[in-house]
Amino acid sequence: MIDFNKPYLTGKEVHYIYDAVHNELHISGNGKYTKLCQEFFEKQYGFRKCLLTTSCTTALEMAAILCDIKPGDEVIMPSYTFVSTANAFVLHGARIVFCDSKSYHPSIDEYKIEELITPKTKAIVPVHYAGTACDMDKIMTIANRHNILVVEDAAQAIDNYYTGEDSIKKTLGSIGHLAAFSFHETKNVISGEGGMLVINDPQFEKRAEIIWEKGTNRAAFFRGEIDKYGWVDKGSSFLPSEIIAAFLFAQLENIEKIQARRIETWNRYYNGLKIIENYGIGLPYIPDFSGNNAHMFYLVCPSLEARTKLIEHLKNNDIYTVFHYLSLHKSVFYNTQYKGKELPNSDLYSDCLLRLPLFFELSNAEIDFVIEKILNYIMNK
Repeated sequence: MIDFNKPYLTGKEVHYIYDAVHNELHISGNGKYTKLCQEFFEKQYGFRKCLLTTSCTTALEMAAILCDIKPGDEVIMPSYTFVSTANAFVLHGARIVFCDSKSYHPSIDEYKIEELITPKTKAIVPVHYAGTACDMDKIMTIANRHNILVVEDAAQAIDNYYTGEDSIKKTLGSIGHLAAFSFHETKNVISGEGGMLVINDPQFEKRAEIIWEKGTNRAAFFRGEIDKYGWVDKGSSFLPSEIIAAFLFAQLENIEKIQARRIETWNRYYNGLKIIENYGIGLPYIPDFSGNNAHMFYLVCPSLEARTKLIEHLKNNDIYTVFHYLSLHKSVFYNTQYKGKELPNSDLYSDCLLRLPLFFELSNAEIDFVIEKILNYIMNK
């Protein structure tokens, strides 16, 4: 059986967890390994300030608090995304305004954002789907024109970049006012569950740390900046334990090796499957302004029926594939609230997108087996 995903262990995870448990003063978080991870991201990718979180969901919720989301505020985001993107803002009373995907890529259609802006719009949340960059110059221009905050949902976008109109490469997650990353076990680098908030706008730095520490100024106390700490703002248990951070640090030490293998796998799929575009099957599209972090490899089938049959065919050959999101504007929770336009591209990807197995230890022989079974099915129907 070829699984859809298999978490990769570098070999150092348990060693660092042991070190955290036996040699640290506390394991509740914001210790040695938390600091090592945050420093890695700040130095490696140029993020202004990083805070590890229990998940990308909680990183997004921290962003919602920092954006001062209140009941009635509107937040623009794609409908084709995971529920966490919306939930983080809904929890604070936001009305979600869903934008359609592009016809050639599942991410938000940047040219449809501005028409959705009203005086109540507080934030835009672009999602870098499959780790592929949105057109951030376009989005930031719109946001700046209307004095709106931008929160990058970079859950899938670790170690990727955007090349702007100035030809300068910018790390995804470093462009918006805030950004959120995921280290869930299905991501490129993992900690089981885990995430990170990136603060790029200095106006949010001090408050972010307070929200992160349950609304207290404890972090400042531990640094010796104040003689006692107390409750000074809203917040919650957003900080992960040192055990999570220790696991993640082992992954970060190997990120170049992990990424090299994932990109090799992605390219093998792409080169082996290019011919199926002649049979009405879409392959991933990478725009010129985006790098490729090989987070996923997907196909876009011509219909829901075609996808269902392909899934069944691959399952019969012991290959486990999955479809992805269902359009949030048609979800059980939101469909009675949604009063906007039809979002045909979002619905297209809901019905037709299929993700193939992609993980570090997937062998070339297994990749070739998946390619063979897809080609045989598509070209001999």
